[in-house]
Amino acid sequence: MKQDKVFFEDYRPVEGEPFMNDRQLEYFRRKLVTWKNDLMSDSKETIEGLQDNTRNIPDIADRASEETDRALELRTRDRQRKLVSKIDAALRRIDEGEYGYCEMTGEPISLKRLDARPIATMTLEAQERHERSEKVHRDD
Repeated sequence: MKQDKVFFEDYRPVEGEPFMNDRQLEYFRRKLVTWKNDLMSDSKETIEGLQDNTRNIPDIADRASEETDRALELRTRDRQRKLVSKIDAALRRIDEGEYGYCEMTGEPISLKRLDARPIATMTLEAQERHERSEKVHRDD
């Protein structure tokens, strides 16, 4: 953050102010960085936990249960790894001045949507059209 910017910890973007002004961009940057740091911390704890919990369990049912728990934990971490790459992409869009605008229509994404899902790349309407299109073209 630049020295000349004043950022209030309780700031929330509101409709009516210039879209993606410096305060909004800094708000979303901080939100994304905090989210990423939380995910990375969780991931580190999982790795340490998996390394510490490597043990030989004689009971086959207990071993199966532990393996299922590990597999679930690894799937969760894989989803979080993908989420981290989406967060990195959002941070790049902030740096490039493209953050907050729909990749399909170029329209501003609502602040409410961005606050709920800061990695959003499409307006709600464009996302719904995209999902309907995917459903129609799916090869089930």
